[in-house]
Amino acid sequence: MDLEKAPGGAKVRVFVADNSPIHTQLLADALKRDLNLEVIPSVSDSASLIAEIMAADVDVLVISSNLDEHPGRGFEILHELRSSFPGLRAVVLLDSSKRELVVEAFRAGARGIFSRQSSVEALSKCVRTVQQGQIWANSRETSLAVEALASSHALRPANGNGLSLLSKREMEVVRCLAEGLSNREIAERLGLSQHTVKNYLFRVFDKLGVSSRVELLFMTLSQSGGERADLGDLVAGSMNADSKNAATFALCKKAAEQGVLAAQLALAQMYWARRSDPENMTHAHMWYSIAADQLSKEKNKAAKGVSPELLIEAERRAAEWRKRTLGAGPASVDKPQSSRSTVASARASLA
Repeated sequence: MDLEKAPGGAKVRVFVADNSPIHTQLLADALKRDLNLEVIPSVSDSASLIAEIMAADVDVLVISSNLDEHPGRGFEILHELRSSFPGLRAVVLLDSSKRELVVEAFRAGARGIFSRQSSVEALSKCVRTVQQGQIWANSRETSLAVEALASSHALRPANGNGLSLLSKREMEVVRCLAEGLSNREIAERLGLSQHTVKNYLFRVFDKLGVSSRVELLFMTLSQSGGERADLGDLVAGSMNADSKNAATFALCKKAAEQGVLAAQLALAQMYWARRSDPENMTHAHMWYSIAADQLSKEKNKAAKGVSPELLIEAERRAAEWRKRTLGAGPASVDKPQSSRSTVASARASLA
């Protein structure tokens, strides 16, 4: 019997993606009994599912934790969708209420947890509840989520030992992140698809208890100073999207105070972006000055053991780059130093 339609209520657009095409259609047909819902069944495999969902303009996504016989594939897709569309409301269908599945569903961004042992009528109510901005979960599932949240800080490694949780391939992805590479560049270097790279990142974040590149930086800052320099690229690569985020600002500041050059520059830029406040302008110039001092030291350190001829070639390439990129180089580009004076300068830098 059809469920009664709420008077004057607009239909809720629901996208359904179950663990196989036949189950998807059966579930969609069952949900259509609720006249409050406009149900859109998935017609694609998981590889095309994200594009299909994005094109459907849905209010609520109902997705199975397992897709195409791949356990956890639904979590991966939801995690990726939520990273691009944080406001997406989703219900995850679980075959069991094991702790790890419930916690993973919430981590992926689920607003509703629904067991297959429950009725279709209950699922309809769950969808409408989630569409209204509420959470759908029973008391046990809610308790599991709260416990996971309360213990999350304890689970986050305080030092580099936590990286031992990662596989060899996951460590390769982390190293690429530390170089400041984008997902596309990581995929090209490691011979993977961008989708596979994203999946590796999700697993890394989950194993280490972090949710972003910046948090990954923060977690690893307590490692030895020899490894710390590369970590600055993680901050720099995260600034564009998160420059107004208070948590990101705090993490960047901590990294800057611990001597990460890229973080010092990023922090100066973040203060400068808020230069309407004179105090922020002061902080910006302070951090630019600190970064400049450290940059000069690093440059001199890099020059140690390098022949004057190689230093001359490096300066020549730098001048060419400035001229090509900036449209006009310094005076030395138009009127280059004599080779004798340049060699003298290079030798002085080695002193």
